[in-house]
Amino acid sequence: MASDEKKLISDTNKFLLLGLLILCGWLVMELSTVLTPFFIAALLAYLGDPLVDRLEKYRLSRTVAVCVVFAAFLLSAIILLLIFIPMLGAQLTSLFEKLPDYIDRLQNTIEPLLANVGITTTMLDFDTFKTALQDYWSEAGQMAGNIMGYMTRSGLVLLQWLTNLVLIPVLTFYLLRDWDDLVARFRELLPRTHADKITQITVECDDMLAGFLRGQLMVMLALSIIYSIGLTFIGLDLALLLGVIAGIVSFVPYLGLFVGITLAGLAAYLQFQEWLPVLLVVLVFSFAQAIEGMVLTPRFVGERIGLHPVAVIFAVMAGGTLFGFVGVLLALPVAAVVMVLLRHAHHRYLNSHLYS
Repeated sequence: MASDEKKLISDTNKFLLLGLLILCGWLVMELSTVLTPFFIAALLAYLGDPLVDRLEKYRLSRTVAVCVVFAAFLLSAIILLLIFIPMLGAQLTSLFEKLPDYIDRLQNTIEPLLANVGITTTMLDFDTFKTALQDYWSEAGQMAGNIMGYMTRSGLVLLQWLTNLVLIPVLTFYLLRDWDDLVARFRELLPRTHADKITQITVECDDMLAGFLRGQLMVMLALSIIYSIGLTFIGLDLALLLGVIAGIVSFVPYLGLFVGITLAGLAAYLQFQEWLPVLLVVLVFSFAQAIEGMVLTPRFVGERIGLHPVAVIFAVMAGGTLFGFVGVLLALPVAAVVMVLLRHAHHRYLNSHLYS
């Protein structure tokens, strides 16, 4: 009788937990606009906490260490907004302006090669392709203008953006300062019977998430810088844009190398009409690949498993589809938790009577 009552209580707790998870998902969907600055601040605090802990080892107080890291974050944001993004936008605009000319050069290069092997280019309507690209760029510019106009005309939207602009730094500062205390209080709230197991799962989730956020993202950033500097020395007009694209997709093994050599090599040939710049592009990406394998990955990622690239892509796409921008922010933490839970479920299955 006591056993049946205990099982009933256990089943009730499971249903309560399931109901709580459903309620949390519903609240995230309904309050996504309000929760966005809090999630961004929590993500920044999570990324900055190891830096603060390291500065504390040099006998700095927690508040002073947080101020140093916060100043570094703020300086990076200013550089990003005032220098990097305008340069990236200028190169993107230049790309669309020069794209028809690049297509003409590509057509003049491809047609003789195809004619030599007996292939006609009548099926390739380059004029229609150029017209479609120009129309798309015109519509995109008009849409961006309409969005900016709406934001400036709508006082509520503008007020929300300004509020988030002020709120995110403030929340990041206080979360970063009190991060260790918040983690300790969370552990105190855990049921004593399951505290060790939950702590173990949390540590594994942190290792997996850190393997991507604090590891792979640093590799992506470093590769983007190496690619951009190398392509700039070659004289490529779209060096920053192509370097950033290759760096972003580099979290998939060898994809950044393939995409970078393909796009940058094509851009180099269309710009210079010579093969030497293409060879220099290959040398730049080969050098960066060697640096990644010998220095960047061992230094920032090490032996941590991290999140699989397929899991990252699926999580970001699914989170964005279900919950919008908030879903994109929550995608990687949720994916890390799911992957760790699946690993534990797999381990329990292998040790259960179902497998034996």
